[in-house]
Amino acid sequence: MDKVAVVILNWNGAEMLRKFLPSVIDNSYYSWVGIYVADNGSSDNSLEILSKEFPGVNVIKLEHNYGFAEGYNRAISLIDCEYAVLLNNDVEVTAGWIEPIIEYMDNNVDVAACQPKIMAYNDKSHFEYAGASGGYIDKYGYPFCRGRIFDFVEEDNGQYDSISRIFWASGAAMFIRKEAYIRVGGLDAAFFAHMEEIDLCWRLNSRGYRLMCIPQSKVYHVGGATLKKENPRKTHLNFRNNLLMLYKNLPDSELSDIMFVRALLDCLAIMVFILKLDFPNAKAILSARSDYSKMKKNFQFARKENIIKSSETNIYGRFRFSIIWKNKICRVKCFSRL
Repeated sequence: MDKVAVVILNWNGAEMLRKFLPSVIDNSYYSWVGIYVADNGSSDNSLEILSKEFPGVNVIKLEHNYGFAEGYNRAISLIDCEYAVLLNNDVEVTAGWIEPIIEYMDNNVDVAACQPKIMAYNDKSHFEYAGASGGYIDKYGYPFCRGRIFDFVEEDNGQYDSISRIFWASGAAMFIRKEAYIRVGGLDAAFFAHMEEIDLCWRLNSRGYRLMCIPQSKVYHVGGATLKKENPRKTHLNFRNNLLMLYKNLPDSELSDIMFVRALLDCLAIMVFILKLDFPNAKAILSARSDYSKMKKNFQFARKENIIKSSETNIYGRFRFSIIWKNKICRVKCFSRL
């Protein structure tokens, strides 16, 4: 049994593995750390590279591309470990990236998941979009981070170096207790990709666990390596899955009002894309809302289960304001000014 299993999900990412896996190997050298690459049915030469160039890495061969969520569910179920680390294949880790988080989790048994400080690989003075120094959401389900609000990413000047409780930990580099991961049902496979880690974190929060950012651990993430920003497919998945997440997790007292406002905000987002003459992304939001309407009935049981098992009514890190109002109207760009 590994105390820590670093699990890298790969799909046709041969060059990413060649570029970033060495940093994981070099900085995860403890006998109690195992390194695993779960290959999501790659059709490139990923498996050949792993066999020839990284023979010490454990390989889990999945039959086809299960997506981010189910790929990790299947891989983690096959690994005997206390802690699993979900690590993107485009992440460069640094010396001492594991110890601060594992020490903190060992000493705080109510902490289910943590993330390091995530910096941009291509601009190492700035935070990275997907996670920065810990994630939160607003009243209407829009995510933001210490260090990133919408498209504005802050320079790191040590302003978010405190260990802090967060609402969600980034799936780009998430440390999680396997027992807690299994207990709350893991990542939702129906999401396929995008928003699935926030949905998982919502379930962890609602059942009494804490989530933390430990900035003494630092990694560098390329970001956007699978789907580029404002790719219509990414837009579709983000909007659809965000709506599904809200439906699954919002209490009955808030569901109708929040979903009504979200419908208005989504219409506004469509109008913005149309004004930019970006019709593919406008259509992506329309298709996302259509898919949500069709899929919602399939999540009735998950919603009921989440409501029944929830022990927290006021979850830390789920803010009661609108981040759109704060950012677009009040012109707040930095997390520290919220």
